Amino acid sequence: MLLSSPTRSGLLASACLLAAALSGFAQPFPPSTTLPVVFTTSVTAGQARPGDPVRAKTIEAVFLPNGHVLPIGTSLTGHVVASAPFAFDPTPYAVQKPSVLSVRFDNIAEAGTTLPVTLAIRALAGPVASHEAEIPHNLDEIDWSNTHVLLGGDSISPLEKTVLSPTGAIVGYNRKQGVFAHLLAAPSINSNSDLHCDATATEQSVGIFSPNACGVYGLNTVSLANNGNDGGNENGVFVLESRQQRVQLYAGTTALLEVISH
Repeated sequence: MLLSSPTRSGLLASACLLAAALSGFAQPFPPSTTLPVVFTTSVTAGQARPGDPVRAKTIEAVFLPNGHVLPIGTSLTGHVVASAPFAFDPTPYAVQKPSVLSVRFDNIAEAGTTLPVTLAIRALAGPVASHEAEIPHNLDEIDWSNTHVLLGGDSISPLEKTVLSPTGAIVGYNRKQGVFAHLLAAPSINSNSDLHCDATATEQSVGIFSPNACGVYGLNTVSLANNGNDGGNENGVFVLESRQQRVQLYAGTTALLEVISH
């Protein structure tokens, strides 16, 4: 169906307004802006080739400092940077070479406008772990509140507007538009990774992630070898590795991405 002239004009106006609203930012999103996303494409190390597309979309509204809101379902596009399968080396005492999958997100597309972005990744969760965080749970036999346990261990009760840590501290808020919090400094959950996530001074969208979520959840032997914030030429490229299996990034995998400076 062809769009009427007024409809086309409205879409063009929306795109222009978005571009104008973001034009004041150097890249056009301020550093530390976080985007909870779900991957909509599957990528397998060794099968994917450099340059192959990677796509995701936001799972919660993202509020920017200038008052603009990126709605839920905002699209992100990126590409595979490097891809290597796992091949077991049977040599006695051999140090196994890892399967590697490197990805970079390049753009955010919204209201007909494509905007460049440089993103690091704070936390990544496989489809099963992500689904577990999206459905309610009874914490024990007398709990009927349908509590949601976020990736990272914090919890939300539908009876409350707060996000609680395992010790009962208020670490975020559950609002109509989603779950929001000041991100907390934390080491990676994965023992084989030296990743460390920094705190933020501003409230951010966290989706199904705890404010202290850091590292890889529910992907067995896969770890973040680089989260994309190394400060060098590879800024924005996150690297997944496994020395026991082929790295696979399935559709339905979720991530908490963070805007970084170029």
